[in-house]
Amino acid sequence: MKFVIITGMSGAGRSQALKRLEDMGYFCVDNLPPKLIPEFAKICLENDHISKAATVVDMRMGDMLHDIFSTIMCLKEMDNIELSILYLDADDETLVRRFKETRRRHPLSPDGNIISGISRERESLKRIKDLANNVLDTSTYNLKKLGEAMERLYSEENEKGILITVTTFGYKRGIPIDADMVFDMRFLPNPYYEESLREHTGREQSVKDYVLSFPRAHIFIDKINELVNYVAPYYVEQDKKTLVIAIGCTGGVHRSVVIAEELYRIFKEQGHRVTLEHRDLGYYKPGA
Repeated sequence: MKFVIITGMSGAGRSQALKRLEDMGYFCVDNLPPKLIPEFAKICLENDHISKAATVVDMRMGDMLHDIFSTIMCLKEMDNIELSILYLDADDETLVRRFKETRRRHPLSPDGNIISGISRERESLKRIKDLANNVLDTSTYNLKKLGEAMERLYSEENEKGILITVTTFGYKRGIPIDADMVFDMRFLPNPYYEESLREHTGREQSVKDYVLSFPRAHIFIDKINELVNYVAPYYVEQDKKTLVIAIGCTGGVHRSVVIAEELYRIFKEQGHRVTLEHRDLGYYKPGA
């Protein structure tokens, strides 16, 4: 039986992720105390109509949260349980905005100081995050995008092999917090300084032609491809379901986009499950 534990930061989308799993046929229970989770799993195993189940664990459980580590060990030792731990995260700015929009109080900030609550929660969940099979950064997600991410991770047809996500970013906005591998494209000449290319992006042929005219770009792409194909089977052996490859440049508009699009094309041709995201491209305003 497939069994998913959803955890992570308050405001990162745990409840919505659980609802999505419910829509996908999972038997779901929200906020079970960790000590009761193995019993819940046993009940599900005894029911012939339940083949997959999920629950959420969060900071509202207070001291009971410490029981989650022994609970995870117990679930891993149970027969016929295929355990997956999903950790949802988002950057502090996004979490603060979401709390303000919903007018909710952070569970760890009774005084109303959202920032201090987020900081305490992030520190408390550090060990759990390290145990997660899948980490999703939902900073740029709406409900639709979160649902699509859950489908990619947990739908029946997408369960074989590792899911590779190639994402671009600009260093001026920080490195993606869910990245497994980070590569810096600032060793390539910057199209921004070519007047005819400045107002274009790496998705346009003129910029692609410029960046890929340098042999070092092709050599680098080949080396990343070789590395990913080497480590992917070993990640699968370690029960890692996702691999997030972050490709960065100064603004996340030109060089990183070209290289990421090439990697996406290559991985797709090789038969990998792969998705492509351009995190900071939406911030780009030509002429600004």
